[in-house]
Order: sequence, then structure tokens, then C-alpha cells
Amino acid sequence: MKIAILHTSFVFVSVEPVINNLIAELIPDAEVIHFVDSDVLATVVREQGISTRSEERMTHLAQAAEAAGADIIFSACSSLGPALDVAARNVTTPVVKIDDAMAVRAAAEGNRIGVLATVPTTLAPTSDLILAKAAGLGRTVTIEQRLCAGAFDVLMSGDRELHDSMVMEQALELAATVDMIVLAQASMSRLATLLAEKTQRPVLTSPRIGVEYLAQRVAELVA
Repeated sequence: MKIAILHTSFVFVSVEPVINNLIAELIPDAEVIHFVDSDVLATVVREQGISTRSEERMTHLAQAAEAAGADIIFSACSSLGPALDVAARNVTTPVVKIDDAMAVRAAAEGNRIGVLATVPTTLAPTSDLILAKAAGLGRTVTIEQRLCAGAFDVLMSGDRELHDSMVMEQALELAATVDMIVLAQASMSRLATLLAEKTQRPVLTSPRIGVEYLAQRVAELVA
């Protein structure tokens, strides 16, 4: 089974190996290949939205993965989620988004949901996805968005300690008005347990939930 992971930064390639580690744990026989467009996220941030050109770039990334013989494609970027929906329509290989399963769980279990991000372009796609999943379940939820501005750049510079303290500060403030916190980016995932302990709120993060769903899809493919 060949799994292609699509990235919009090198964070999960060189900084946070969480996705590779989870796949090794949950789908140990898989062959993993990586496809990275390290500029498209910066383009989306600069343009304050996903343009047709950015959709095309993600489609090209998915098509490259398909051409390489991937059996399934896993998107590691939450900000480009809507562009992956476009890409999925242009390949025959199944596409799984990292935050799909997390959004379903948030929609099913949360009422007042805080969405915490360190990249501004992730807030709307994650919030919209949760609202869509809630509508599909016949539930009404409210969402409060919170941006931890600058923390992602700090993480990419290698200063994990400062990144973590910035995220913790925002999470503690957010916890005062919500009953669940959703980490909109997998780059914060290793903080989930600590954040839940400190905020006394359920904290959802996408990597394990997302890779568990990926493993389920892989099992269906090989059955």
C-alpha cells in the first residue's frame, strides 16, 4: 500500500514528524511518499484566500501523487482543505483530508467550540468544515475563532518553547467561553494533552484521529 502525503510546508517533513510516526504505528506496512509545495500556503496567506491558481497547484500535487502510483492520498494541510476538494475531483485516487474525522467528532460532541489556529487561513476552513459536519448530523453548534498570531513562524524557526507558550496563553483565554477546543493545525498536536489538562476542556487535534480514519480507508481498500 503506497500512501502519498501532500504538504504545504516542510513542518511535517523536517520539524514535526508526527504524521510519519502515526502511520508507522497504525499502518506499519505502508510505503509513504511525500509531495510538497512549500510556497502555496504562503500564497494563500498573502492573498487572504484560496485562488483558482492555488486550487490548480494542489490539483497538480495530487496528480503527481497519482502518477507516482499512490493507492491513497492524505492531505496534511487544513488551510487548503477546500482546494483538496477540487483536487479530489481531478484524480481517481481516493483523497483523505487530515481534519475530516476530527470535524465530525467536534460536530457530534461539542456545543460551543473554540477553533484555535496559528495560521490565519486555517480558521475559516476548519470552522466551515465543522459547521458542515454539524449540519449533516442535524446539530447546531457555535464557533469562536482564535488566532495565535506569529506562533507558526516561531515554530518554523525552531523555537518550540516560545511557540508552545504562545499557544497555551491563547488556549487558556479561549477556554473561558467554550466547552471544547479544536486545534486547527496538526502542528499543535503534541500540546493537546497538556492543553486539555490546563484548560479543563476537551481538546481535539487532527493527526491521530485523521490517521486512524486513513487506516480505516486503507483497510477498506485492501479488503
